[in-house]
Amino acid sequence: ELGVLIFAIGSRSSDSRELQKISNEPSYALSVSDFADLPSVQQQLFTNIDTVFVEGTSSTTTTIAEGRRQRRDVVFLLDGSDATRNGFPAMKEFVQRMVEKLEVSENRDQVSVVQYSRDPEAHFYLNTFKTKEKILDSVRGLRHKGGRPLYTGAALQYVIDNVFTASSGSRRVEGVPQILVLLSGGRSFDSVEAAASSLKELGILTFGIGSRGSDSRELQRISYDPSYALSVTDFSELPNVQEQLLVSVQAVAMPITPASPTLTADDAIPRKDVVFLLDSSDGTRNTFPAMRDFVQRVVELFNIEANRDRVSVVQYSRDAEVNFYLNTYATKGEILNTVRGLRHRGGRPLNTGAALQYVRDSVFTASAGSRKQEGVPQILILLSGGRSGDNIDTPASTLKESGILIFGIGTRNSSREVQRIANDPTYAQSINEFSDLPSVQQQFISSLNNALGQVKPMTPTVAAERRMARRDVVFLLDGSDGTRSSFPAMRDFVERMVERLNVSEKGDHVSVVQYSRDPEAHFYLNTYSRKEDVLDTLRGLMHKGGRPLNTGAALQYVRDNVFTASSGSRLVEGVPQLLILLSDGKSFDKVDTPASSLKELGVLIFAIGSRSSDSRELQKISNEPSYALSVSDFADLPSVQQQLFTNINTVFVEGTSSTTTTIAEGRRQRRDVVFLLDGSDATRNGFPAMKEFVQRMVEKLEVSENRDQVSVVQYSRDPEAHFYLNTFKTKEKILDSVRGLRHKGGRPLYTGAALQYVIDNVFTASSGSRRVEGVPQILVLLSGGRSFDSVEAAASSLKELGILTFGIGSRGSDSRELQRISYDPNYALSVSDFSELPNVQEQLLASVKAVSIPITPTSQTVTGTCVAVLYNTLCLVFLHDVSNHSSES
Repeated sequence: ELGVLIFAIGSRSSDSRELQKISNEPSYALSVSDFADLPSVQQQLFTNIDTVFVEGTSSTTTTIAEGRRQRRDVVFLLDGSDATRNGFPAMKEFVQRMVEKLEVSENRDQVSVVQYSRDPEAHFYLNTFKTKEKILDSVRGLRHKGGRPLYTGAALQYVIDNVFTASSGSRRVEGVPQILVLLSGGRSFDSVEAAASSLKELGILTFGIGSRGSDSRELQRISYDPSYALSVTDFSELPNVQEQLLVSVQAVAMPITPASPTLTADDAIPRKDVVFLLDSSDGTRNTFPAMRDFVQRVVELFNIEANRDRVSVVQYSRDAEVNFYLNTYATKGEILNTVRGLRHRGGRPLNTGAALQYVRDSVFTASAGSRKQEGVPQILILLSGGRSGDNIDTPASTLKESGILIFGIGTRNSSREVQRIANDPTYAQSINEFSDLPSVQQQFISSLNNALGQVKPMTPTVAAERRMARRDVVFLLDGSDGTRSSFPAMRDFVERMVERLNVSEKGDHVSVVQYSRDPEAHFYLNTYSRKEDVLDTLRGLMHKGGRPLNTGAALQYVRDNVFTASSGSRLVEGVPQLLILLSDGKSFDKVDTPASSLKELGVLIFAIGSRSSDSRELQKISNEPSYALSVSDFADLPSVQQQLFTNINTVFVEGTSSTTTTIAEGRRQRRDVVFLLDGSDATRNGFPAMKEFVQRMVEKLEVSENRDQVSVVQYSRDPEAHFYLNTFKTKEKILDSVRGLRHKGGRPLYTGAALQYVIDNVFTASSGSRRVEGVPQILVLLSGGRSFDSVEAAASSLKELGILTFGIGSRGSDSRELQRISYDPNYALSVSDFSELPNVQEQLLASVKAVSIPITPTSQTVTGTCVAVLYNTLCLVFLHDVSNHSSES
C-alpha cells in the first residue's frame, strides 16, 4: 500500500508460498537450492528490477501507482471577486464535477475549497468532510463572496499557511500528493512571485485556469509547470478543459525512483556552500603557496555553478579579510584564477576565534551568497598553522549550532586546536607543515564526502520556515542634549543594523523612537515594508534634543504605542519582539516597572550605553545582564555591533537562548480560557457534543493556579456563568463540573448580550482574569444559530481588550456573523453539526496553544475612552460632510 515493490529469494528451507504472498507478484519470488547458488538468479532479479523501475512496463507498477493515486489532498482556490459574479455558478459546477471524479474518503482523496477577492476565506478544510456527499452539499451551497481588488498572492500564501497544514488535514508529511487548482478571472493586484515560489518549494502541484480577464503569464508563473496553466474564454467553457485537468490530477502519484548506482557526494548533495579560511599570519609566509595550491586542487573537484557548489575564500591573522564571497563568482574558472592570484596577507597575532566569528556573521549570510535558509549544506575548511591568540571555543560552538560543518587541517603547532574547532575529531587532519598538504588531500576529501553523505537535506517545509524567520525590531535612541555630538554615530549604527536585517512585508519590521524628556516615534513597525525606505528615513533623522532623560517613560511609551497590533506589532502571531536601547546617561525617572512590563509582554531588551550611562540600570532594563553592552563613546559603536548582532541571532534564529525558552514557556503555560456555549432551544440535541468538546479541550490544557484557567458560560436569552476563571484550580474539578452541565434552553438567542456579559463579568480581575498581567485571554464561542441582537459593539470591545475570540458555528449559524465576532476571520470555524466538533478540535487547539504572546489591549483610562469616542464622532462628522460633497469630490 505504501508503494514498495517486494522481491524475495528463498532457499529449499523457505516456504515458497509464503514468499509469493510477500512479493507483489508470484513471479517476483525466486528460489535456489542453497544460497551458494544465488549467482544463478542474480541476473533474473536484476532484469525484473530494471523492467519495473526503469522501463515501467510492469502491471504491478500500474497497480501500485493506482493505489497511491487514490490519496490526494486537493484544494480549489476560487476567484470570488466582483469580476466573477456571472461566472461563479460555472465555477461551482466545475468543482462539483471534479469532486465527482475523485475517490473521497478519510484514507483516499481529501478536498478543501477556498474563495478569495481582497481577503481569502476557507469554506471548508481538507479534514472537514470525510464523504463526497458532504463536500458536494457544501459546494452547492457556496455563495459568491464579492469584493475587490483581487489579491491572488495573498490568497496563495493563505492556503500555504492555513490549508496545506497538518492541523487542517494536509498529509504532505506522509508523502500524499498536494494539489492546488486555482480558478482566476483577473490579474492580481499584488505580487504572486514569493507565494508561487513557496508552493513549488513545498512540492505543491498548482494548476491554474484563467478566463479572458486573467493574465496568462501570471498563471504560468503560479502553476507548478507552465503547461499546467489552462485558459478558457469564459468560465462557462470550463467543461472543455475539465478532462485535461482531471487526467493531470489523476496522474499525480508519488513516482517510483529507480535505484541508482553508487552516488558521489555531489550526486547525493547536489549543492554546497564551501568557505576556505586560511591562516595568513607572519608564520605562514613561506608555506602560503602550498595552501593556495591545496585550495585549487579541492576546488577542481567541485561542480561550480550558480545553482550547484559555491566557494568563498577568507584570509586572517589579527583580523579577517574576504578575498571573495560565495556569490562573487559563478564559474570554476573565475574562482581558480582568483585563487592563483592570492597574495599572502601577513600580520600578527593569530586570532582564529575572531576569524571564525567573522565568517559566521559576514560570509555564511544570505547577502554574501549563503543558501543556508534553502537547506544547502554549509562547510568551513580551516587551514591553521599556529595557536590562536584568542578564545576559539565560543565562536566554534556558535558555528556548529548554526549547522555549519567545520573541517580543518593543522600543523604540529595547531593540530589539537583544530580538532577542538572541527565538528568531529575525524574531520581534522594533522601535518608537520603545509608543504605536506598533498599527502593528506585524498584522506581529507574522503572525510568530506563521507560527512556530506550523512547530511540530511533540509526539507522544503523547514527551509520555508527558516526563510520566514521574522522579527519586530524597535530602536529606542537617546536624543537628549547630551547626545548631540554623538547622534550621527548612533544613526549610522542603526543604519548598519538595518542593512543586516531582512526587512520586508513578511520578514523583519523596524521602528525607530527617539526620546529625551518625552518620546517621539519617527516611524512605526508597519510604516515601511522595504529596507530602502527605512534607510532613507534613517539618513534624514534629526537630533531631538531636550532634558532631562526619562528612560522609564520612553520604555512605557514603546510598550503602549509601538509594540501594539495597530502599530504593526505581530506579537499575536508569535513573531519575536526586540527592543534595542541606546542610552548615554542615567535616567531621571524609574525604569524598573516599565522594563518589567515589557519583559512580561515578551519583548527581549538589549541595551548599549556609554561611559556616562549607569551600567547597572542598563543591566536591569535588559532581559539578561549579558544583553547590556557598553562603549567609551558612541563613536565606538562599531566595536560592539557584531556582538549585538550575534546575540540577536543566537536568541531568535537558533533559539539557543535559555531566555527565549523561559519566556516562551512562561507565556505558553498561562492562558485564561472562557467557553461560551449556545444553550438555546436549537442546540438541545447538540449540547452533549458541545460538552464533550469542552472536556476534550480542557484535557489538553495545563490547568493550575499559575498556568491555564478555565471558565464556562452558557447563554440563550440570558447568559449564565457556570463557573469563573478563579473558581477551580484543578483540571479534575473543572471536568467534573462540565460533565454535570445541563442544557439551559430558552429563546431567542442573544449572542451580543452574551459577549458583553463575559466582558463585564468574566474577563475581570475579580473573576480571576489575569489580563493586566499580560496573560493571553481566549474566548471560544460555540453557536448554533444567528443572533437576534447586534454583535458588533461587543465584538469590537473584545478586540480592543485584546481578547482572542474563536467562533465555531453549525449549519444554523451565520458564518459572516462568526467571522465578525472572531478576532480574525480565520479564527471562525464551522461544522455541519456539533457531532462533528472533533473534526475541528485539533485545528482550534493548535491555534489556542500557539497563543503564547498577549495582545496589548487599548488603554482603559477614562481619558483614553473619551478621546476615542471624540475621535470616532469627529470621523463620522467628517465622513458625513464628505458624502454631502461627493459630487465635488
